Amino acid sequence: MKHPVLGLLPLTIAAVAILSEPACAQPPQTCEALAGLKINNVNLLSAAAITSTADLPAHCRVLGYVRPAVNFEVRLPAQNWNGKFYMAGCGAFCGTLDSDRPGFTNAMNYGLRRNYAVATMDSGHWGVSVADGRWAFNNRLAEIDWGSRAVTETAKATKAIIRAHYGEPQKKSYFAGCSTGGRMAAMEAQRYPEDFDGIISGAPALDYTGLVATFFAWLVQANTGPNGKDIITKDKVPLIRDAVAKQCGDATGLIADPAACAFRPANLTCKPGQNSDCLSDAEVTVLEKWYEGPKNSKGEQVYPGGLPKGSEPYWPFWLTGLDPAGGKLIYVFGLDFLRYMAFQDDPGERYRAGDFDFDKDPPRLAFMAAIYNAMGTDLSRFKARGGKLLMYQGLADTVVTPQNTLHYYSAVEKAAGGSVADHFRLFMIPGMDHCGLPAQTGPGITEAGFDPLTALEKWVEDGVAPDSLLATKADKNGNVLWTRPLCPFPQKAMYRGAGDTKEAANYRCE
Repeated sequence: MKHPVLGLLPLTIAAVAILSEPACAQPPQTCEALAGLKINNVNLLSAAAITSTADLPAHCRVLGYVRPAVNFEVRLPAQNWNGKFYMAGCGAFCGTLDSDRPGFTNAMNYGLRRNYAVATMDSGHWGVSVADGRWAFNNRLAEIDWGSRAVTETAKATKAIIRAHYGEPQKKSYFAGCSTGGRMAAMEAQRYPEDFDGIISGAPALDYTGLVATFFAWLVQANTGPNGKDIITKDKVPLIRDAVAKQCGDATGLIADPAACAFRPANLTCKPGQNSDCLSDAEVTVLEKWYEGPKNSKGEQVYPGGLPKGSEPYWPFWLTGLDPAGGKLIYVFGLDFLRYMAFQDDPGERYRAGDFDFDKDPPRLAFMAAIYNAMGTDLSRFKARGGKLLMYQGLADTVVTPQNTLHYYSAVEKAAGGSVADHFRLFMIPGMDHCGLPAQTGPGITEAGFDPLTALEKWVEDGVAPDSLLATKADKNGNVLWTRPLCPFPQKAMYRGAGDTKEAANYRCE
């Protein structure tokens, strides 16, 4: 039987937001005149010329929304437009127009600095924070906007604005996003293959319902004691981190293959009379559950894998809390998803992560999975139009763990009947946390440590596929600590056997 949402979506989207670009060539319009541009089902709120700053070139700033509530911002270079369009995704539940987000991840100004016409959006709702899920409570249309509609409709509106302002369409279009933005990126390649020529999908939360409902609930339940308090606290993280790194890490602290790491939590069990530098039986049990991932009462895996070995340096931020306050973001984020987004009928604010039933509830996620999840394996339409998808995933990611990303790539290959390297390449990054957040400290690179956009441009525009990407680890002062090639899966960076192990030239992909 066809899923009811799948039958509803095309009709809903077609009825609510069909956008159109001008049918024929028009003379360029000034920045201020763009506010009066007519685009079907789009309200343009303002258009203003913005002078250059030390950080950004002069540009035309256009604000508007796709009805009913997808707010977007477009920035058009006043000079030296490179003829291309770059759109940035957004993270978590989005809910804000984060136009001046710094760095690379989900940041449209990254493209503006390269003279792209750029855009971003809020995904169709407003929230107090990116972890605020209350907007979705009994609000199916907003869930559809966040799930798939916001990106494609913003892209269509932006292309109409670009054509009107410059008098010609963009020559190439690119999208880049990480986490939820990575899911959006994959969704574009799967459902809307005509929108973008090149797509960067980072740490993609492809199976959103399985990840944020099933897996996050498992992490919380495993670490909650009979008294309601955490069993493993931040104070025990350094012990676990160092033990794993000692057994499985290389000279730089990286664990190149977390799945092959044979560290056993039981090795840290306190011996009789030992009270420090060890773990209690309860703490060992939590670790074992965290590493193995969620299972039902029959012992069947209900989400692929658990926390990767090597992710421990990042646990305080996501799982165990930080000093003086903060952290445990997985707890906060997962709870709102369960209350307001995971199920067809929202249970509401009284629901707790401890209420999730690993036997009964995973099947109940199917209805919303059809709206949110980007697990489609047929990329044939994207390939046929010449599209290129570059996906990257941190091997030490605590949030979007690497197993599902690897499974997805293999499933796409299986669906295609062989290699998909001509249009889809996946780069697994040792030691990298979720999206390479610069605030995190650990052995891996941050978002600034590699450049996927240049590689994608060469692939799309020159036909030069990325056989490797250069990863650069720097300290807080910008001093280079090491470099290493990142290889397209299933290849790995292998030391040649001679030379400095901290220099990329002494590795090869094989």
